[in-house]
Amino acid sequence: MRTTLCDRLGIEYPVFGFTPSEHVAAAISRAGGLGVLGCVRFNDPEELDRVLDWMDDNTGGRPYGVDVVMPAAVPAEGSAGDLGELIPAEHRAFVERTLAELGVPELPDGAAERGGVLGWLHSVARSHVDVALNHRIALIANALGSPPVDVIERAHAHDVPVAALAGRVDHAMRHVDNGVDLVVSQGYEAGGHTGEIASMVLLPEIVDAVGERAPVLAAGGIGSGRQAAAALALGASGVWMGSFWLATEEYRRGMAEASAMQDALVAARSADTVRTRIYTGKPARLLRTRWTEAWSAPDAPAPLPMPLQNLLVAEAHQRISAAGDPSVVSMPVGQIVGRMDRVRPVADIMGELVADFASTVDRLGTLR
Repeated sequence: MRTTLCDRLGIEYPVFGFTPSEHVAAAISRAGGLGVLGCVRFNDPEELDRVLDWMDDNTGGRPYGVDVVMPAAVPAEGSAGDLGELIPAEHRAFVERTLAELGVPELPDGAAERGGVLGWLHSVARSHVDVALNHRIALIANALGSPPVDVIERAHAHDVPVAALAGRVDHAMRHVDNGVDLVVSQGYEAGGHTGEIASMVLLPEIVDAVGERAPVLAAGGIGSGRQAAAALALGASGVWMGSFWLATEEYRRGMAEASAMQDALVAARSADTVRTRIYTGKPARLLRTRWTEAWSAPDAPAPLPMPLQNLLVAEAHQRISAAGDPSVVSMPVGQIVGRMDRVRPVADIMGELVADFASTVDRLGTLR
């Protein structure tokens, strides 16, 4: 299971693992892939700096990357307080009423964290890039497509390649025209922000359009060696996996809300997700729970645009996490959740994926 990207990035397997947990990201890199740490949860650049120090010390000298959330065009921002004034009162009332109906208790006094919105702001994402370039990162990925050209140029000046997610062919072509080095073809099945075209259709289209100019990674619906082999057969140079690492022992070790969330994930099937704008204001695939169902009720308001929706639900997500109720959790996850039937170490998942890939290739070699 090796492609030219492995030599280019110094990794053993072309498996890119996106995760918000530094424990998971480090374990993916130690297991031979490229762990990619999601930075959106870091409102404080100094906290991100400390975590990347930890990554430097706990990846066994293996490469790792970071993922930021940065729109190519600089949006109007303002402070969290200024933005909060733009949220309609009826939206706030709906959130409070829904939390009460779902039995989600309030946080103790002083327990609410400042944040939610900040990691989605352009200025904060730029601070993430500033911090990351002072560490030994091997990749910067952008979850919202092409970052601004000056950011790409700064990364290249540090010999750091840039990846960008694409849900359509025209997105991928624009990324490469802007100087992006790796295109992540993210199909409809994927968790989090995702488009409307399924991986089986999207991946070969993007490979045909930009594959001679930039390597393409396959994302969406990948949780086995068979699926990784299919992705490479369709022209991908590697696979980008995010959801599958949520059901790992390392995730539980590092994330406070992991226990209830993992209970919900391992009980779910592939049909138990929904694509909705309620998480950030942009379409994202989430686990279907009583929280998502409440937002689809006839009396629910329409989600607000990013970043207002994220600001609206930030404290609600904190309360939901603290409540520890698997039936209410708010969690981005892809349709591959149906294969996530138990919590395992990262190394076991990687070992099984590589072995399954090898047996799949061997089986295909017997066909005539």
